[in-house]
Amino acid sequence: MGEAAAYLAQKAQGLERAGADFIACGSNTMHRVSPAIEAAVSVPFLHIVDVVAQAARRAGVGALGLLGTLPVMEAGFYQDRLASHGLSIVAPAEDDRAFVDRVIFDELTFNVFTDDSRREYVRVMHDLRDRGAEAIVLGCTEITQLVGPNDFPSLPLLDSTALHVEAIVNVSLTEK
Repeated sequence: MGEAAAYLAQKAQGLERAGADFIACGSNTMHRVSPAIEAAVSVPFLHIVDVVAQAARRAGVGALGLLGTLPVMEAGFYQDRLASHGLSIVAPAEDDRAFVDRVIFDELTFNVFTDDSRREYVRVMHDLRDRGAEAIVLGCTEITQLVGPNDFPSLPLLDSTALHVEAIVNVSLTEK
């Protein structure tokens, strides 16, 4: 992780030197190195978890089910940042976390979308709801290609990617 942190921090510094008003990272998983990026630049870093937290607050929810890669679901950076906003996480069971991660890396990143995987994702989402989640964070770019509001209408789905892009556009339009 140290190499990734150094690489992304260096790239962020280059963007700042080129005149960027703020920095954003499109990957949920790579936000695990966001402290290094934030420390490397003087311009604001638009953190994806802060954007998700704002959306959760607007939706009036406090407990979020979290789907994403294993680092997103297990490393603590998402949970800690959401906790700083007064929000809590309901994580999938260990076997379900492994399944969610496997589908992302073995199927979705290769544009493979199966009904079996969709059904299992929805089952995991039902489990998160049954364990207290008031909304589900789709914390990986590819997940929305597999499941969406029509697949799981019983709770709000917080698409981290769409929310982050919307925030980037809004900040871009208000800068300067």
